[in-house]
Amino acid sequence: MVSQDVTSEDDIILNEVLSDKDIPGEPPFRAYIEAKVYDGEGHIIQHHRQPMKSLTEYFLALITIPLIGTVPNASSSQATPIFTNITNIPGQVSSTKCAVFSWSASIQVGSGAQSFSPTLNSLGAPILNGTGAGELQYGTVSVYYTSTTLIFSITFTNSSGGTVNVTEIGLFGTISWCLTSGSYSFLLSYDTFSSPISIPNGALATFQISLAFSG
Repeated sequence: MVSQDVTSEDDIILNEVLSDKDIPGEPPFRAYIEAKVYDGEGHIIQHHRQPMKSLTEYFLALITIPLIGTVPNASSSQATPIFTNITNIPGQVSSTKCAVFSWSASIQVGSGAQSFSPTLNSLGAPILNGTGAGELQYGTVSVYYTSTTLIFSITFTNSSGGTVNVTEIGLFGTISWCLTSGSYSFLLSYDTFSSPISIPNGALATFQISLAFSG
């Protein structure tokens, strides 16, 4: 039997709180995490959607790049302090000007839970990519966007032989600094689900993180 959308009234109320309607002149910022589980015949057997509330300080560091730039001025090759202080990436990795960043996004799910802190950089109990007990096969993250919405989506397949319960989710960003100094990975958001997402053996599930702006 195909299940109905299980978004609760509490989720809707929380979303209204997040919309910043009580701040005159402020555009609302809305963020959601969503999961859909499909059986072997493609029927939806679980659908869950709730507000995302837990952006980390690494997300703050990311948005400083378009707002204040990668370097303080045109004559500098030193990264801005707010970026280096948060990420611990070297302030200067080249003797020449270096303002090139390469970013990629990934989503990780887990079976644990932990209290949120802006400095978190890992899930409580990450679910490994594989076909062993308790594992899920990770697909490729897709990124979609409109003029007001940014969506990250990934599909997982369960070939573990048993049900896998997902209780936490994180959006990660991997950055390459100047294309020469290796990669650094940061947790940009961390949330726990209000109820577990149960993925039976042989099923697949899509997880989506959406960031939306509207005036």
